[in-house]
Amino acid sequence: MVKRVFRIPDMHCSACVMRLEGIEDELPGIHKVSASYRKQQMEVEYDEAKVSDKQIIGAAKQHGYEAIPQ
Repeated sequence: MVKRVFRIPDMHCSACVMRLEGIEDELPGIHKVSASYRKQQMEVEYDEAKVSDKQIIGAAKQHGYEAIPQ
């Protein structure tokens, strides 16, 4: 299990948080997503054997957000 923080510069409200936290249900291998619009970041706990950073970045992009690994 890996924890990674992604900077989300376009996140600005609680609706953004809900959209991004929904990625947890979209990608197999993600254990937990915690987003904060005040910090403009999301923390993702995932199994790197099942899902990659690239897939997480792609899922965020499908929702209209740029995700930058920290």
